[in-house]
Amino acid sequence: MSFSIVLEHLAMVIAAVFCSIVVGLPLGIASYYFPRGRKAILFVSDVLQTVPSLALLGIIMIFVGAGKLTVIIGVTLYSLLPIVRNTYLGLSEVDSGVKEAARGMGMSRFYRLFKVELPLAFPVMFTGIRIATVNAIGTIVFAASVGGGGLGSIIYKGIRVMNVKWIALGTLSLMLMAILFDAVMGIVEKKLNQKFTGKSLQMNAD
Repeated sequence: MSFSIVLEHLAMVIAAVFCSIVVGLPLGIASYYFPRGRKAILFVSDVLQTVPSLALLGIIMIFVGAGKLTVIIGVTLYSLLPIVRNTYLGLSEVDSGVKEAARGMGMSRFYRLFKVELPLAFPVMFTGIRIATVNAIGTIVFAASVGGGGLGSIIYKGIRVMNVKWIALGTLSLMLMAILFDAVMGIVEKKLNQKFTGKSLQMNAD
């Protein structure tokens, strides 16, 4: 197994998570601000999460063909739920006293969102991104089934030729990647919680 396969897998993870953030954060914000559309947005996110990965990739492949694009689109859709839901929850859990203080200062709705609510909600939002990232590392194993490559290709090849070494090597690489990302993002998440909890207490005191 070459290091280029690990990089290929990592590149697809980063691309898919980036796309899911770009799509998921606005949907989470929309869920928070527009109660009428909230149920529909969360329902669609839930449904996408229940579709088997291989089935979802197969459906997408019919429209865009085999390759990395299919994988990135599929994993993006599969990763929306934790990002959308945590964005909505994070914004909903911002202290009402802080929101009221921001209103009392004459802040507009969107100014409050970007200057007060989103910064305070970010630790919870980051938890959703962390979950989506770790899930994406494992889900992209199925990329090999639609011509996407990555570490899944090593595992699938090992299964076909009954090579335990290749299977173990691919699996171990996935586990190490997931553990590393989870550990690093866990440290960042902890620091964010400490930082923004203090900020929230300070704003309440003011």
